[in-house]
Amino acid sequence: MRTVEFVVAVLLLELTPGPNMAYLAALSLTRGRRAALAGVVGVALGLVTHAVLSALGMGALVADYPLVYEVLRWAGVAFMLFLAWEGWQGAQDSAADETATASPAQLLLRGFITNVLNPKSILFFVAVVPGFLTAQGNATARLAVLGALYVGIATAVHIAIVLLAAELRPWLLKGPRSLWVRRGLSLLLAGAAAWLAFSTSR
Repeated sequence: MRTVEFVVAVLLLELTPGPNMAYLAALSLTRGRRAALAGVVGVALGLVTHAVLSALGMGALVADYPLVYEVLRWAGVAFMLFLAWEGWQGAQDSAADETATASPAQLLLRGFITNVLNPKSILFFVAVVPGFLTAQGNATARLAVLGALYVGIATAVHIAIVLLAAELRPWLLKGPRSLWVRRGLSLLLAGAAAWLAFSTSR
């Protein structure tokens, strides 16, 4: 029963707009499905990093030292603003030119950084996951199982977002509307950064 509750909690978290969703949707719309799937892999690796650190007890460090959390939080906000600025600057470039400027490895790395610095994910492991641990059993093993569930569910949601955005891409980026859509996506990323700064304040 606790596992079902955990799955519901993860779904609610992942379906709430945040930096991962904004970044992957924008990436899929501007650079295509393949590029965005590289970003999904990077985000998943970031989630795995949080899960492993949580299993090793690093969540307590973030909980006990607010400065560590604040540094990570503002670094995440700054990185999202950088992506928004970069997207705005390159809004007049063609989709082909944009794809050529970033390799799959670079897109994977950006996805990884976006999630590693995502306060939503950090807070989830610090504040929510411990509530699903039981007094009996190995806490580390239980954290590993919960972490694996989280990564699997989140990745499935992210892939769905990428595929949906890719289906809309030919229509949204057709003709003169392309410039405005790309700039709108940059504003979306900037908005996600502002929301992140506001909603994750402790």
